[in-house]
Amino acid sequence: MTGRSFIIGTMGALLWSLSAFADETILTSAKKNIHLDEWSATSPAGSAQTWSVKKVTLHGGKQEGVDLITVDNGKLSFSIVPTRGMSALRAQMGDIRLGWDSPVKEIVNPVYINLLARDGVGWLDGFNEWMPRAGIAWAGHPGKDGANTLTLHGQIGNIPASEVSVSIEKGNPGRIVVKGLVNEISMFGSNLTLNSEVSTEIGSNHIVFNDSIVNNGTKPQEYQIIYHSDYGEPILEGGAKFVAPIKELRPFDGVAAKAISTFDSYLDAKPGFTEEVFGIVPYGDANNRTSVLLHNAAGDKGVSLTYAIDGLPYFALWKNTGAKGEAYVTGLEPATSFPANRSIERKAGRVPTLEPGASQSFTVDFAILSGKDAVNAAVDKVKAIQAGRPTNVNTETIKPCCLSVVN
Repeated sequence: MTGRSFIIGTMGALLWSLSAFADETILTSAKKNIHLDEWSATSPAGSAQTWSVKKVTLHGGKQEGVDLITVDNGKLSFSIVPTRGMSALRAQMGDIRLGWDSPVKEIVNPVYINLLARDGVGWLDGFNEWMPRAGIAWAGHPGKDGANTLTLHGQIGNIPASEVSVSIEKGNPGRIVVKGLVNEISMFGSNLTLNSEVSTEIGSNHIVFNDSIVNNGTKPQEYQIIYHSDYGEPILEGGAKFVAPIKELRPFDGVAAKAISTFDSYLDAKPGFTEEVFGIVPYGDANNRTSVLLHNAAGDKGVSLTYAIDGLPYFALWKNTGAKGEAYVTGLEPATSFPANRSIERKAGRVPTLEPGASQSFTVDFAILSGKDAVNAAVDKVKAIQAGRPTNVNTETIKPCCLSVVN
């Protein structure tokens, strides 16, 4: 157990304040040669709110050797996959699920992923998570970027975390924190580290992703990240709605351009549906924070995302209401850029750079919304950020052609 104390002196008096007592367990450490196949922790007997954390190593098929950490805060549960870049597999609160029904059923070990497969879309061979990150040296569509061949959505989601720990922070209500360090490092290539922290307060309906990207190298480096959060039933259905404070709306390609008038509404599943992608520049509040949400047709189930637009100034809305069990999914994606190939995004001035030793932090707060009051409150929050300001519909497509792949 570790702790920190703060000492405040006033006229010779000392006031002590206890802060952030936590029990921390190292589950994986490349530096210390540690790997726990199984581990669990539960709330003490008699606790006002029960909670649990469990880590297992999966076996069989393509999920052989995959680590899975499941957190239950007493109100909601979620699972993190350290083996897949600290992606979040799913979350559940009552009858509301964050996630979707992918044809990929196993949690695929990256050793079975060839990112270059099928002209660079091998990322899809493991795509079934609620919240994988795309990045971090590049994200977006595959293709050439000068002499480099970029694969769909980068590498970070298929790199195992080198350091993983779980902390149980004391307090009222207390907090459960899963931390991971993922290195995207290569000789004569990128030298970036993702520091991931996924946390939840005991008894809360929130899951918070608090990340930073660090440039370990001696030269400036470009970076990109997309928080590729994906949703199916029960939130996604015919009549579901997307709500956001939108400063600018753009179609990604010609397909989206034809559907821009209905960008914020959803259809029932339709086999053969051609995906639609829309680029959004959101408004922020006085603190440069924004909030977006997706809710079902009845307006009594939903999810909201709240984050700062300083680090994540762009947003992609991916609509793919194809056949159920294969492609009925939508993506709400805060990002450093739109999901076009890095060469396109760089030309548009949307690829940021980190100086040597510098870092950039991101915090995305996901809230599961149960009941009409919760959904209406989230809608009102969006309206307050919009504050009557206009939405500019830019008909120029982001991608200079009409072909598209998964975003």
